[in-house]
Amino acid sequence: MEKKRPYRVIISGGGTGGHIYPAIAIANKLKEKFSDTEVLFVGAENRMEMQKVPEAGYKIEGLWISGIQRKLTWDNLSFPLKLISSIRKSHRIIKEFKPDVVVGVGGYASGPLLYAATQKGVPALIQEQNSFAGLTNKWLANRIQTACVAYEGMEKFFPKEKVVLTGNPVRSDIIGAAKKREQALEFFDFSEEKPVLLIIGGSLGARTLNEGVFAGLKELIDQGVQVIWQIGRFYYKDIKKRLEEFETTNIRAMEFIKEMDLAYGAADVVVSRAGALSVSELCLAKKPSIFVPSPNVAEDHQTKNARALVEKDAAWMINDREAKENLVDRALELLNNEEERKRLSENIALWGRPEAAEDIVNEILKLIS
Repeated sequence: MEKKRPYRVIISGGGTGGHIYPAIAIANKLKEKFSDTEVLFVGAENRMEMQKVPEAGYKIEGLWISGIQRKLTWDNLSFPLKLISSIRKSHRIIKEFKPDVVVGVGGYASGPLLYAATQKGVPALIQEQNSFAGLTNKWLANRIQTACVAYEGMEKFFPKEKVVLTGNPVRSDIIGAAKKREQALEFFDFSEEKPVLLIIGGSLGARTLNEGVFAGLKELIDQGVQVIWQIGRFYYKDIKKRLEEFETTNIRAMEFIKEMDLAYGAADVVVSRAGALSVSELCLAKKPSIFVPSPNVAEDHQTKNARALVEKDAAWMINDREAKENLVDRALELLNNEEERKRLSENIALWGRPEAAEDIVNEILKLIS
């Protein structure tokens, strides 16, 4: 393709790390291929993308938009006004920025932005991370040109001719995480002689995982397990205070882990929610994993994400309601079974797609051409 001027791309969506980090990975790959590409993010005001995107070095515009709640709330009553306001602002952003293509990664903001863009005839691509398409992406299915997906069988949500199986883009440093064990142990000040358990429940935290770990924490300490524990913003202060009763140097309790490549590198076993980004990262990090799917997501898509690997003997899964009682026992069972860890590691690695960001960028370039 002959390139006569810098490409201009808007990437829209967010709300959670599962939407934001794939979006940043796509932007980084665009800039890697064509350094003069101009990228603008559009997110939802007061959501985490308004902080995380600028930290990654990109400009972002915010829309006054939120999701629809399951019960009658002021947010629901104000949703039509927010949607109209966001579509109008999206039209202004598109008129001023003049994008060659728009990319939606799911989340509240991508709906109004991609709707407005397609009204103007701007080519649009969406990236669906999960095995069950989100409401916004389903709403946009007939308006966009390309749907990049991470799971097979997504033709039930998008027109078959638009679907491209790419996998989920992840940060490039995750791909080499398995080779960083020595560096990772030094970073966390851990012993090479003791096993490491990594607990990740998302940026906001997961109550069930936190309660399950806390319920079995004495047993973990007694067995000499070193723990990296991402507690999450909602629960961090409370759990940090409760941890003061334990005398141990083997627990690294953190609100949020920025150095995820090192956390994966140190871990012998990972316990995680089954959000699409976590699943994709663990496939690339090649880590023996126990998934505890969140029940509080649309269409129970985390269970579907986890089951796709469990059915391939590539991971273990625990039901959320059983996690408080069984989580630590199952984690110890896997930590003490080297042969099973090796088998899970080999099997989960087969599902990694390290070229996902590259493949998505190639689809974006096709739309620009």
